[in-house]
Amino acid sequence: MSWTDYYERRDAIDSVLVRAEKDPAGPLPTSPAFSDPAELLLALHYRWTLKLTGRLGMVLAEADRDPSIDLVDAISDAWRKAVADNATLHAVLEAHADRYEALWPQLQAEQRTLALAAGLAETHEPTEEITRVGAAFQTLLRTAAQKPSRRHSPVEQLLRRLVASA
Repeated sequence: MSWTDYYERRDAIDSVLVRAEKDPAGPLPTSPAFSDPAELLLALHYRWTLKLTGRLGMVLAEADRDPSIDLVDAISDAWRKAVADNATLHAVLEAHADRYEALWPQLQAEQRTLALAAGLAETHEPTEEITRVGAAFQTLLRTAAQKPSRRHSPVEQLLRRLVASA
């Protein structure tokens, strides 16, 4: 892909997102930068993946420094912030995910990423199991009411550190 192609695709994605603010579930526009709507959705999902994994990476780096961090809560917060910061992008993907089979492998990879990052699954487990756990976790994230992170008491933080070091 040349730089010209890159900028053309980027501008097309930006244009789609501006139009989708009014109706994320509306028909996807055609663009000479993409051969079909499925290719556009894959590009949109790639952008979403960059946004989400950036947030997840920051959380995991922080958790490496501070073992008292609850990974499930932290990953949940990171996912919610990524959705809030990229609401239209996420809404378009959610609205069209069921209609385009080409997107399904990427959605399953996202589910596995969430499950592994939150510590709900381990890499040695079967891929189908990790995907199932990630799908359940993602469903909870979508449906749970947004609530502030729970603050831990100093005693609870000490106990978490002692348990983690044992």
